Amino acid sequence: MTDTVSIRDLRVSAVIGVHDWEREIEQTLVVAVDMAAGVAKAAASDDITDALDYSAVAQTVRSVVTDGRFQLIETAAERVARQLLADYGLSWVRVEVAKPLPREGYTAAITVERGSR
Repeated sequence: MTDTVSIRDLRVSAVIGVHDWEREIEQTLVVAVDMAAGVAKAAASDDITDALDYSAVAQTVRSVVTDGRFQLIETAAERVARQLLADYGLSWVRVEVAKPLPREGYTAAITVERGSR
């Protein structure tokens, strides 16, 4: 059995989009991350040093998305997944990046899963 550590509703302001006007403004993306991570050791010790530091994970997500200045949310999701796998020794990650489009009346979203459970 694999435990899952999740981050929900992480709002990140970023330059993202393919249109010229999108390259000149920041838009808010909403990111959700699920990560396969054993929690038994942290639960037994009740010590943060034995846990996956979700604050650090959130900062990594923010940095990747903000620094990337991507055109596509697909690219943002892929790069976040790759970085989390590399930085935190995860075996599996699911990343959803949602881009609210109020002018259009919908939210665009992409979900990628990388690794194996």
